[in-house]
Amino acid sequence: MGGKVCAIIGFGPGLGAAYAEVFKAAGYDLGLLSRSGASLNGAEPTGKTVRTYRCDAGDPDSLKSSLASVQSDLGEIDVVIYNADLAQFGAFEDISELQFEQSWRVGALGLFATAKLLGPQMSERGSGVIIVSGATAALRGNVWTTAFAPSKSAQRTLANSLAKQLGPKGVHVVYLIIDGVIDTEDTRTNFAPNESDDFFIKPIRIAEAALMLAQQDKSAWTFELDIRPFGEKW
Repeated sequence: MGGKVCAIIGFGPGLGAAYAEVFKAAGYDLGLLSRSGASLNGAEPTGKTVRTYRCDAGDPDSLKSSLASVQSDLGEIDVVIYNADLAQFGAFEDISELQFEQSWRVGALGLFATAKLLGPQMSERGSGVIIVSGATAALRGNVWTTAFAPSKSAQRTLANSLAKQLGPKGVHVVYLIIDGVIDTEDTRTNFAPNESDDFFIKPIRIAEAALMLAQQDKSAWTFELDIRPFGEKW
């Protein structure tokens, strides 16, 4: 403890694990927040600390309590990665009001609660990074994104608003437009079982981009970055 701290909200297999791997290798202590309290596979590097926390990103009290525990255990949070989503997919007749609300709570309200807690602290010390895992659904709706697209759209415009308010105070807010299917065991099995490797986005490459953004000089900050595989039709 005592070094740089990265909190990952929405830790799990795939992108969450990739964020953890990349930021751990870059020298960060890690606070991993997830509904299941999942842990990171593999040994901790010498001198680094990895802690896990059970957290419901759609419940502001749960989220703020877990983040406070990260700070108590590891110290000030230098980078927070908001990677939480509740993927409620379907046409509007297939989505209930509760599912729609739950999607929004995890996608947008959780980010707001995170910023309410960490934004003032980062502003006071004049440094900090908030990175949000976004999606193309933030830019447009589709038949099967009736709940997901409004959640991601709200998330993106919130991040935009936060960037304009926190940026002048030294806090770098970043929104990643992830355009494509992230390569995980689940997506290969259930979403695109017949696709080649080139179809997928490698999660480790998204995480490497996030680390680059977290290290940007404040004279040339990026707010929004599109990431897609070379063959994606966009």
